[in-house]
Amino acid sequence: MTATSAAAAFDPFYLVLPDADWIDRLVPLGLRLVQLRAKSDDDAHLRSEIRRARDVCSRHGCTLVVNDHWRLAIEEGADTLHLGQEDLETADLASIRGAGLRLGLSTHDEAELETALRAEPDYVALGPIWPTILKVMPWAPQTPARLATWRRRIGALPLVAIGGLTVARAPEVFAAGADIAAVVTDVTLASDPEGRVRDWLAATHIDRCDR
Repeated sequence: MTATSAAAAFDPFYLVLPDADWIDRLVPLGLRLVQLRAKSDDDAHLRSEIRRARDVCSRHGCTLVVNDHWRLAIEEGADTLHLGQEDLETADLASIRGAGLRLGLSTHDEAELETALRAEPDYVALGPIWPTILKVMPWAPQTPARLATWRRRIGALPLVAIGGLTVARAPEVFAAGADIAAVVTDVTLASDPEGRVRDWLAATHIDRCDR
């Protein structure tokens, strides 16, 4: 399988959103890949968020990625699961695979990449490519040059760039070898989130009609 054919399983624009309200608001604009990164200790609330997000995504032909909560992702029939390195240590990969979920993994350095590859993920994410305001990171910005290194290391696996991405920076990460641009605050903190989503769709889907 070539990198191009493997990456075709995922849309090149990957929007990460904090709750089902955001997903309900933005997925109908034409999103095809969205992550629910819900932060809560309440399983009932998380289950409700996943169900709402799943149903919206199902109606609009959008792949739903659930962040971290692998048991609920299995139980609620999510498409894909994304895990950080700490969550990977405690996740039941056999159960995840047995449920048919695709798996994406975060990486920030060479050791984490080796760990991720042993888990045989469906995509690998590298970040932060540029400084990010989303959260305090113990890692320096990776830079697009690191994407090129990861591209060589992971072969045909889809490569996700995340951290500090903007529409203007998108061509640089794709030129460096990324298949997918993952975005959080560039949309959620924009004065016009809908307009920013349309900008991203235009930048990553040049053959898509205007919406």
